[in-house]
Amino acid sequence: MKKKPISRVLRENLIGYSFIGIWLIGFIVFMFYPFISSIIYSLSNVRILGSGIDIQFHWFENFRKIFEIEEGFAFIEALLAFLREIVFQVPIIIVFSVLIAVLLNMPIKGRGAFRSIFFLPVIISSGPVINELISQGAGGANIFESYGFISILQNTLSPGLSGPIISVFSEIIIIFWFSGVQILIFLAGLTKVDRQIYEAARVDGAGPWESFWKITLPSLSNLVFVNIIYTIVLLSTFSENPVIVQIKSNMFNINTGYGMASAMAWVYFIVVMIMIGIVALLFIPKQQMERGKKR
Repeated sequence: MKKKPISRVLRENLIGYSFIGIWLIGFIVFMFYPFISSIIYSLSNVRILGSGIDIQFHWFENFRKIFEIEEGFAFIEALLAFLREIVFQVPIIIVFSVLIAVLLNMPIKGRGAFRSIFFLPVIISSGPVINELISQGAGGANIFESYGFISILQNTLSPGLSGPIISVFSEIIIIFWFSGVQILIFLAGLTKVDRQIYEAARVDGAGPWESFWKITLPSLSNLVFVNIIYTIVLLSTFSENPVIVQIKSNMFNINTGYGMASAMAWVYFIVVMIMIGIVALLFIPKQQMERGKKR
């Protein structure tokens, strides 16, 4: 009996699952148990005893205490500060990554070496390394302070707006350190753009600026969405993130402990997922409209 051939949709689905299968196995083996434990801890009063861990369920009490105790207020302040900073940091990282990717895509000598240089910080950008750079004044604040740029911002803008902007400029070099993977992703997208399109545009009288806005940027629209999501996750999971530092400090605090820290972590997770959802709502409808036009 002749076997029925596998449909193209099923074949593509199997290929997709084969790619994410390794991640799924790793998640089940290494992360599923801590994931469930964190949920249980967030709904419980957890005490570390000499004989083990004592867990007493009190449901959403930890989440309520976040908005009542001093440690919870410190966590909320750190979370709001993080949200303000990420609004400024993500666009800077994306714009910088696009510009560097466009430059590295040009036929210049030593292009491979420059690609390695921009990706090198990804390998060594651990929390202690970045903290040491900031402590030694390598963040970039000294450059802007020497020209009086920081004082101008402080005098012209309100504290709520000038604070995040100054924070971004004070760590501008560090922010660029988080651009290595994004640059490589944009480079991969640029290498797939047919050069004949640029030649045809140049024949029609389009300059470099028009070609960038009409050809380069639209071809990278899907990758911009991917890189925004990646950047949000990268900044959110950075070990020296002030929100994560607050969660870690509450783990060993007598007044809070593992239960409260787990509740804070889940609040933080929900906020990050809401941010990702907002970005998806902004980008996915446009992509669906473009696909509809192509059909």
